[in-house]
Amino acid sequence: MADWRKQMAITEFLLLGFRELPDLQILLFLIFLVIYMATVSGNTLIVVLIVAPQHLHTPMYFFLGNLSCLETSYTTTILPQMLASLLTGDRTISVSGCITQLYFFGSLAGTECCLLAAMSYDRYLAICKPLHYSTLMNTRFCLQLAAGSWLNGVLALTIFVLFLSQLIFCGPNEIDYFYCDPIPLIELSCRDTHLVILLDFILVSVFTLPPFLLTLTSYVCIIATILRIPSITGRQKAFSTCSSHLIVVTIFYGTIMIVYLLQKHDTLRDLNKVVSLCYTVLPPLVNPLVYSLRNTDIKEALSKAVSKCGFHKKHAETLR
Repeated sequence: MADWRKQMAITEFLLLGFRELPDLQILLFLIFLVIYMATVSGNTLIVVLIVAPQHLHTPMYFFLGNLSCLETSYTTTILPQMLASLLTGDRTISVSGCITQLYFFGSLAGTECCLLAAMSYDRYLAICKPLHYSTLMNTRFCLQLAAGSWLNGVLALTIFVLFLSQLIFCGPNEIDYFYCDPIPLIELSCRDTHLVILLDFILVSVFTLPPFLLTLTSYVCIIATILRIPSITGRQKAFSTCSSHLIVVTIFYGTIMIVYLLQKHDTLRDLNKVVSLCYTVLPPLVNPLVYSLRNTDIKEALSKAVSKCGFHKKHAETLR
């Protein structure tokens, strides 16, 4: 009975995060506050620009709007808690809070894999099968792809969290990470964790590997099709329609692969922490920049919105 009570004693974890940099807490707080505000503002702006003008109500921008909503939510699961920790110095998080953070963060990451795959397939149809594009990528199919992407992430993490919540944590309670990552969390359990680790591997294989392979296959076909276009101008025009998405895909999967390769080497743990932070912060911050700087339609919509705001401002001043 005493052993059982001892096992149940731990009710919170300590996220060590930036403990090695006590003198830089305020500076780090300001840096991540700016990053968070820029991420939320940028992605919200993308959604507003897509919803407002009718000419952007196309499958590609429908998926981009979903991605921007997801990126805002994705960042919000991690950064507010980190900002509070940097400002107050309180690094504790309850066991239930940690699992909840893991659930939302993981489900949104799984959803992003599927959304990126859906966007890749959309570009594949537009470039490789242009005559059938409007028929195949209709409104109903777009809605099904988007709903399936969100459901995929939620389902995978619901299964995983149901098993994870059965674990008992009895010490130590320190997680040498900035957020509740599954592997460091599982390592703190007193029970046999082989089943949970196996389940994690199976879920990753079933729910994220197929979207990755679909994304990879789509771009192999896209690049092969573009290379067969005889004119340089035609190739550039075709590539410009998918270059922004290709950059986003590369950043997302590139950082994931680096994180999980470094996770196997204890000697590179500090580097892994930095890369994992980039993995959670960089894609949501960079995506609006990539799409706004490289996408002509988004730049035009932004220019019109700014011009309209300027016109209304001048009109209001005239009325005064």
